[in-house]
Amino acid sequence: MIINTGSRTDIPAFFHKWFLNRIEEGFVCTRNPYNDDIYKYPLNSKIIDCLCFCSKNPKPLLKNIDKIDDYNQFWFVTITPYGKDIERNVPSYKQVIKSFKKLSETLGINKVSWRYDPIFVDEKYSLDYHIDKFEEMACELEDYTNDCTISFIDLYRKVLRNFPEVREVSEDEMLIIGDEFAKIAKKYNIQMKTCVEGTLLDKFGFDSSGCMTQQVIEKAIGYNLKIPKGKYQIRECNCIFGRDIGAYNTCLHGCKYCYANSIEIIYYFSLTTNNNIILPQ
Repeated sequence: MIINTGSRTDIPAFFHKWFLNRIEEGFVCTRNPYNDDIYKYPLNSKIIDCLCFCSKNPKPLLKNIDKIDDYNQFWFVTITPYGKDIERNVPSYKQVIKSFKKLSETLGINKVSWRYDPIFVDEKYSLDYHIDKFEEMACELEDYTNDCTISFIDLYRKVLRNFPEVREVSEDEMLIIGDEFAKIAKKYNIQMKTCVEGTLLDKFGFDSSGCMTQQVIEKAIGYNLKIPKGKYQIRECNCIFGRDIGAYNTCLHGCKYCYANSIEIIYYFSLTTNNNIILPQ
């Protein structure tokens, strides 16, 4: 079984105490966001093949990562160069890079991966800005990650509600970013990837098969998985998806481009008790 913690909220950043309580209790309950069904999953290192995290700030859980030493882990850490005007409560990218390095040193390079997404372009965050910042980050992360996954902003209804001035990235802009990022990544021995972005950037050496493929997870955990064909593949990529235990409308980062929060101002939740609290919707 694969447990995913990061498609709906950022558990390592904001709900790490709740998560560690669930680890201690040995199970977690989660609500299906589409029909309100409640599922209960065991949290046992002998049953769970991999805990998958996706975070913009791994530091809070990183401080207590010894408490999940028994579990195989795979981490996606998003590091982008946006300011507080876009990512209100996200630490600076320099701070997140420090946490990424510590995470890589603690778990091993095969268990951590860098995400630079979503990419949007405007007057402030121009193509040149992205290219310069990407090189700065790639230089810092050269010995700490094998790959970097990028994606371009998707204009979901929730995104447009909170970020009405944003526009799509044009194909010409995508090609410039793909070409320049690939050249930089090659310099620092980083494999570039895309997920659900088509094959537009493949000619620059990108791997467009997906970000959480069976091969990626197997490399992280060190053994082969037996996954029924197509059972956990739900998008136009080769990614496999585990049981997500997060909840929409709970992330406190306040990113303007977020697809998981339907409103900009969100509620704070107390998740520090030993009770089995289901992350609220």
